[in-house]
Parts: sequence; structure tokens; C-alpha cells
Amino acid sequence: MLAQLKKLLAQTTLSLSDDQQQKLVVLVEQLHKWNKAYNLTSVRDPQLMLSRHIMDSLVVLPHLQGQRFIDVGTGPGLPGLPLAIAAPDKEFVLLDSLGKRIRFIRQICHELKLKNVTAVQSRVEDYQPDIKFDGVISRAFASLNDMLTWCQHLPNSQGKFYALKGVYPEAELADLSAQFSAEEIIRLQVPEADGERHLVIITTRG
Repeated sequence: MLAQLKKLLAQTTLSLSDDQQQKLVVLVEQLHKWNKAYNLTSVRDPQLMLSRHIMDSLVVLPHLQGQRFIDVGTGPGLPGLPLAIAAPDKEFVLLDSLGKRIRFIRQICHELKLKNVTAVQSRVEDYQPDIKFDGVISRAFASLNDMLTWCQHLPNSQGKFYALKGVYPEAELADLSAQFSAEEIIRLQVPEADGERHLVIITTRG
């Protein structure tokens, strides 16, 4: 699996150490193992997890600005865990309402000795952080307007929303609330992934 990961990474501008690559492989192995009992993801094949989950998460990294991020509706830690492994200098809160997902994340963090991840079991609208975030990340979480409505209390004054989408979300962008502005829409290149991927970066109008 490590050889496949190296092949995928070679198709990007990302540079990860051997230790980081090994941790990503362990993450996939554990996700595959836990998935049999807890049904954490619909992707069953570990090789497919590398492109659909790991690479799909990592391609966002070059576009993140700041040090402190929250991954809302993280599921089994995607994209938060791969990002935390690849960017140990950044801090990530991974939030999900389902206990089995948070237990998986905590186990992985313990196993991989990840010090820059905090796993929180909560509904996003109920979560009140002590310190606001530079970025609010969501992947396959909700429509843009729902994400912004539920998460608008999370970013700091300079904070941005990073929404990972499939095809270009034309209707959602047209429907965007007037208090928000789509700063940038980036077409992401995910090695060996099916279909389009876009990153929508949204700011609050000052």
C-alpha cells in the first residue's frame, strides 16, 4: 500500500516524509479494520481509500491559510486526520455527532501519537469553542448555505470556510446568502479519483 501511496503523491506537489507516509498507511489499515465492525465509510477497498479518502483530503492542504482549523462532520476523520498528519504544525479540531466515529479518531490519534488533533463529539450548532478558528472545513457535509448557517459562529474575524465539493456547485453558489462571499473556487486534481472535485473558499462580508 505504501508503494501505491508514493505513486499517488508523485502526481501532486505535496512533499511528505517517510514517517508521514507510513502514518497515512496505518490510518487506511485501521479504517479498513474498523469499517468491518462499525461501517465508517462506504469505501471498502483499502487501495481505493488511498485515492478517495487520503488524497482527496490532502489536496486541500496547499490552500489552507492559518494555524487552527475545525473539520465539521468529520466522519471517520476526513479530511482532518490526513491533513493533521501532513501538517503537524497546524492544529485541528475534528467534530462529529456520532460516538463510534469519535472513538475511532481518538484511537488513531493515540496509535499515531498525533498531538495536533482534538476529537469532539457534538452537533456543530451546539459546539462553542473557547478560541475561534482560522478555517472551517467541510467535506460532503451539507449544502453551502446549511454549512454557513450552522458554522457561522466558528471562524475568527479573519477566518474562512473551506467546502469540499464534487462538481462545480453552481446552484449552491447562486443561492449563497448575501452575508457571505465566494472568494475562490478551485478545481482540485485528485490522482485516480472519479469525477470532479472543487474547493469553495468562502469569507464573511465585513
